[in-house]
Amino acid sequence: MVRETGYYDLLGVGSKASADEIKKAYRKLALKYHPDKNPNEGEKFKLISQAYDVLSDPKKRDLYDQGGEQAIKEGGMGGGSSPMDIFNMFFGGGGRMQRERRGKNIVHQLSVTLEDMYNGSTRKLALQKNVICEKCEGYGGKKGALEKCSSCKGRGVQIKVQQIGPGMIQQIQSMCGDCHGQGESFSSKDRCKNCSGHKVERKKKILEVHIDKGMRDGQKITFHGEGDQEPDLEPGDVIIVLDQKEHSLFKRSDDNLTMTMSIKLVEALCGFKKAISTLDDRTLLISSQPGEVIKNNDTKVIQNEGMPVYRSPYEKGQLFIQFQVEFPEKHWLPEHLMFQLERLLPPREDVLIADDTEEVELCEVDERSQQRNYGGEAYDEDEEGPRGGVQCQTQ
Repeated sequence: MVRETGYYDLLGVGSKASADEIKKAYRKLALKYHPDKNPNEGEKFKLISQAYDVLSDPKKRDLYDQGGEQAIKEGGMGGGSSPMDIFNMFFGGGGRMQRERRGKNIVHQLSVTLEDMYNGSTRKLALQKNVICEKCEGYGGKKGALEKCSSCKGRGVQIKVQQIGPGMIQQIQSMCGDCHGQGESFSSKDRCKNCSGHKVERKKKILEVHIDKGMRDGQKITFHGEGDQEPDLEPGDVIIVLDQKEHSLFKRSDDNLTMTMSIKLVEALCGFKKAISTLDDRTLLISSQPGEVIKNNDTKVIQNEGMPVYRSPYEKGQLFIQFQVEFPEKHWLPEHLMFQLERLLPPREDVLIADDTEEVELCEVDERSQQRNYGGEAYDEDEEGPRGGVQCQTQ
């Protein structure tokens, strides 16, 4: 039994969640609370990454389930990776060494339908990204006019001293805002007017995202070198993460599709013909023969009508149909005709009734009473009176 559920709660999953459910939950939350998108949610992003670091590792997760966060710390399995390292490893952005040589990757989540993944689709995505300033060619100003920053004296950082108590001071080091940590800057007259000395400018970029047949939820499409540009750095990548919307009829599992179909009792016993609209707007006609009894929750399969196989689109998975049999309402047939129906149905079993058998009455369940009891308003043990969750009508 899980004693502590804080990490599960952070990711919004239950303690029995599968590895795929944990991965999907982290993906959505990490994109939502990433510092580039939500600068004020850095602490939330850190906690989400820490929770994923533990729950994505079977050994750490088992230890956490047994003893909570304290067990993780005592077991020496605390999160040693930084939140950004976890994010970049998850989205294919590489670790610290790669980030030193390349610019940051840009990760976008793209909402797609099951039809998009079945038929293939092309979507246009507009991005705002940093590009090397064309006017100064990434130099930031007039060449040869670069001077040591007067604010930080060329160190690239500024140190502030503040008193936090009697006889106690604190030094705070931060990146210099005037030179952006470079230690050098241009005077206002020599600074590039196009980029204001930042060496890069913001421009709009249109990307065509090709969603191939059979792609899956969470699959990444990478545009190499299309990330933000910085002087002396190789541009990062733009990574598109597909986020599949729920479909009203079909559910997907790998390359297979599953749907639920309701049929009447007469159809379950005497046969039926039904039409199914596919994700590519075809119509399939399915049928059962009279006497081929379909039971409630029976599942049938249609071969080669599932999802296209990724990179082998002429191959398809299977389409599973789960049947729900709708029974008629009470008193749908007059009582004097019941014997005719019984003659047509398989015979009922004979029941041996002993002399001491007690006969009781079946009653309808009172759902409101049941909900009230389960909601913590059950009668006290010493309270007298009826406690049942059913009601019978006096005949």
